[in-house]
Amino acid sequence: MSRPLPIAVVQAPPRPAAEPVSGFAEEVGRLVERFPQTRLAAFPELHLCGVDGPPGRTEEQMRDAAVPLTGRRVAELGELAGDLGIWLLPGSICERGPEGELFNTALAFSPDGRLAASYRKVFPWRPYEPFAPGDRFVVLDVPEAGRVGFAICYDAWFPEVGRQLAWMGAEVIVNPVMTTTGDRAQELVLARANAIVNQVFVVSVNTAGPVGTGRSLVVDPEGRVRTEAPDAGATVLTDVLDLDDVTRVRTFGTAGLNRMWSQFTDADAPVDLPLYGGRIDPRTWSPAHRR
Repeated sequence: MSRPLPIAVVQAPPRPAAEPVSGFAEEVGRLVERFPQTRLAAFPELHLCGVDGPPGRTEEQMRDAAVPLTGRRVAELGELAGDLGIWLLPGSICERGPEGELFNTALAFSPDGRLAASYRKVFPWRPYEPFAPGDRFVVLDVPEAGRVGFAICYDAWFPEVGRQLAWMGAEVIVNPVMTTTGDRAQELVLARANAIVNQVFVVSVNTAGPVGTGRSLVVDPEGRVRTEAPDAGATVLTDVLDLDDVTRVRTFGTAGLNRMWSQFTDADAPVDLPLYGGRIDPRTWSPAHRR
């Protein structure tokens, strides 16, 4: 049985933080007109929080652009998703926390205009980013398709993130990125590696030039690149993910061989993980225990 998820991955430059949501609404509206079968649209990290001041004022500008999740700007994004009837992942925003904290927070809005999920970046890019770290991982269920997990940019460099999301049942990891530096080549390797070792789809959507280095891509659960942007130019990648591919790969193995999620039996002894102050428990290793 197929579980299709038509997606549009938008590699675009960031929009000014001070711009009203109406400008972004026009961008998304044109996208849906051009690709009317889109069910889920994903944008880069901080797509709505572009800053253009000197480096010394970046944090100040981000704080000025920060909004609470209960504010009008987030509500307007929900209204946009509802008007278009799509799952809208507008990238991440600068979120003002309840105690004045600054978070880098990915949002997901449902086709009925509801804020369905929010995820605060657990691994800010230190020492370069001013954000406080989030304290939890987040997955989202898309009816009749499957479960989506969130990892923002530098999160992808920590294998614990993809493993935890897959264990929570994620079949797709959406990774909004704002990479402006020379390490995008390594991120492409990580996107494929995270897909392979967790047997999930990975959608890595980067900011376009002249700010970002682009090269967005979609990777399947066996690590094959399904579609990719060849450079930093503004573009849209479209694809239809069949999330039953995740079930197939986990059942029969990557390349018909490797079934990491079936590695342990209940008779195996737990494996201590001193780094985390915990252990691998064979009885709860499989994502099946989470569904």
